[in-house]
Amino acid sequence: MSQHSQFGLLATRRFLPFFLTQLLGAFNDNVFKQALILAILFKISFDANRDVLINLSALLFILPFFLFSALGGQFGEKFAKDALIRKIKLGEIFIMLVGAASLLLGNLPLMLVVLFAMGTQSALFGPVKYSILPQHLHEDELIGGNALVEMGTFLAILGGTLFAGLLMSGSQWASWVSGSVIVVAMLGYLTSQGVPYARAALPELKLDWNIFRQSWAILQLGLVKQVPSVSRSLLGNSWFWFLGATYLTQIPGFAKDHLHGDESVVTLILTVFSVGIALGSILCEKLSGRRVEIGLVPFGSAGLTVFGLLLWWGAEGVVPGAETFGWLQLLIQPAAWWVMGCILGLGMFGGLYIVPLYALIQSRTQDHERARVIAANNILNALLMVLSAVTAIVLLSMVGLSIPQLFLVISLLNVAVNVYIFSIVPEFTMRFLVWLLSHSMYRVQHDNLEAIPDEGPCLLVCNHVSFVDALLIGGAVRRPVRFVMYYKIYNLPVLNFVFRTAGTVPIASRNEDEAIYEMAFKRIADYLNQGEVVCIFPEGKLTMDGDIGEFRNGMTRILDANPVPVIPMALRGLWGSFFSRAPHKGLFKRFWSRVCLVAGAPIPAELAQVTVLQKKVEILRGDRA
Repeated sequence: MSQHSQFGLLATRRFLPFFLTQLLGAFNDNVFKQALILAILFKISFDANRDVLINLSALLFILPFFLFSALGGQFGEKFAKDALIRKIKLGEIFIMLVGAASLLLGNLPLMLVVLFAMGTQSALFGPVKYSILPQHLHEDELIGGNALVEMGTFLAILGGTLFAGLLMSGSQWASWVSGSVIVVAMLGYLTSQGVPYARAALPELKLDWNIFRQSWAILQLGLVKQVPSVSRSLLGNSWFWFLGATYLTQIPGFAKDHLHGDESVVTLILTVFSVGIALGSILCEKLSGRRVEIGLVPFGSAGLTVFGLLLWWGAEGVVPGAETFGWLQLLIQPAAWWVMGCILGLGMFGGLYIVPLYALIQSRTQDHERARVIAANNILNALLMVLSAVTAIVLLSMVGLSIPQLFLVISLLNVAVNVYIFSIVPEFTMRFLVWLLSHSMYRVQHDNLEAIPDEGPCLLVCNHVSFVDALLIGGAVRRPVRFVMYYKIYNLPVLNFVFRTAGTVPIASRNEDEAIYEMAFKRIADYLNQGEVVCIFPEGKLTMDGDIGEFRNGMTRILDANPVPVIPMALRGLWGSFFSRAPHKGLFKRFWSRVCLVAGAPIPAELAQVTVLQKKVEILRGDRA
């Protein structure tokens, strides 16, 4: 497993060529799109309504995602992904050659055809773009790889938009834009040559060229046939694009009517938002500990709501001047810094929201379905982006809301949508609570947790120091863990929600409640038969003095029924903390204390005697209770 920063991936052949290829593609798309919009507004004479043409341009780029994402998903399963990327990038060169001709000729209909072709290329590339990452990255690199992709994509969008504005400012704009998009397309094709081999996941797949039937089938595959955590992640991902499309579409009007600014203020807002997305994305790896940490999703969602509400609240604070503000004149006003801070916050928490969702979708879908599931996500993204436009039209034009009031509405809608998602998949909330605990009261370090196998059943055996042992272990182990826990701790208020969500098994002694006792062993056997990880605390109770108590014989019954490998583990540094039973503990005593979870080598079931395991755990814990 890699222990380097996510930026270390940029020095590897398995990531850098792909990263550059997708970055150049996003940059080129936005150079041409922005050049087309500016040409419609300022450069080309025609009789049609300019606003209609700009909206038509947006529709022509989104429409292929409805029509051809399903085809892209099939291609991504049937063909080797590296070869497919190269073919798509070769197609981009031909598209941009036609695009250059349309610009030089000033032929607007041909420009619109090229824009549709660009959308088609993006629709085919999207499923390959995200499904190739799990084939080239280790599990602990997946969150960092996705973060870099999101960071690069948004910075490329920003860079392409600004570069197009620069090229369009000269008298030879058509020649400069034409040459640039061709050169960038050729560079993208050259970088694609370095993408390593990525085998076809389902080469025997029979292509269905009926795009409507296949789109419906792929939507069912993503939303109905996946586990709830994946299907609701698709919805959460697409909801982010609804929010993003709403904010980005309203930025020009917001800058003009409420910040009293000119075009440079629009550019400033786009820059701040894009930088925020990039910062949030790269923060994901640090905050998640290089794991697919879906606990960041509720954190990101909360930030999107808070900063959306703050933006609404402070939107009218900028006092208009005698003339329209440029970006430097705007920043003289203190209220403008409030607005920019809110936009930066929206971007940052958007990055924290979207990156774990992409990583979860990639990590929890089957290899032979991943590209099609991502295609379903692209179709949903396009649908919700169109829905965002319809919602804005209804609320702004028909209901008569202002743009800040629209921001208020979508911030409140964000609460409703994510409460729905988190209620259907309470794992999001559970992981957030675990993440919050391990990043507030404790600083949790991990040692040798790779000893826990990536798949297959196993039994974890650990000492029991505090009421939050299960939370800390569950937050550290990369697989879902089913804990066996004394039923009175299981029934504690608040924590019971977390334990139930995690599939914890309550247990009592035979003398206390034989029914609970027998049901616990039945559930343990079921979990192990299903290939799950089960964790027990064989002391049977919390330590009262910091020492490890005598292990009980319940694990012998478990292993007799299910002879699975046993992983000894130990928690260090929890004794004396607030959730332990130390006599002189306090809420702030040893606050943010350093805790370590260490695992030993797996022990075969036939060698896992009670006394042997107790000795192993004692050695792992050492003197640091």
